[in-house]
Amino acid sequence: MPRSIRKAVTLLPQARAESATRRRGAFADSAAIRTILDVVCAIPRGYVSTYGAVARAAGLPGRARLTGYALKRAPETLNIPWHRVLGAGGRIVFPRYSSSYREQAQRLRAEGVRVRAGRVERAFLTDLETL
Repeated sequence: MPRSIRKAVTLLPQARAESATRRRGAFADSAAIRTILDVVCAIPRGYVSTYGAVARAAGLPGRARLTGYALKRAPETLNIPWHRVLGAGGRIVFPRYSSSYREQAQRLRAEGVRVRAGRVERAFLTDLETL
């Protein structure tokens, strides 16, 4: 193996660790992430919204994936009601037989939201503009 490649390969784990540290810090300091989490916390009990609607309400149209990233990376200690955010059309996005799917459906039903075949009825969807 050429020396330059060997050097790059030995530096790779250190670079990954530094990159991960920067990402964690960026997550905690990001105004966009904080805004998204604030919008999710504003969804009333018994209602749901979509990833795209949350992004639009946070002033980030077209950033639905950022909403998913924010919910995935949010510390559990914040108690974010992640289960109130669904995919387009009110669909649970987790695979049907996964524990995450079951947990989200169970949490929604506990709040009185009707879940049928992985979808929530339109009556429970809120557009977040009225909040």
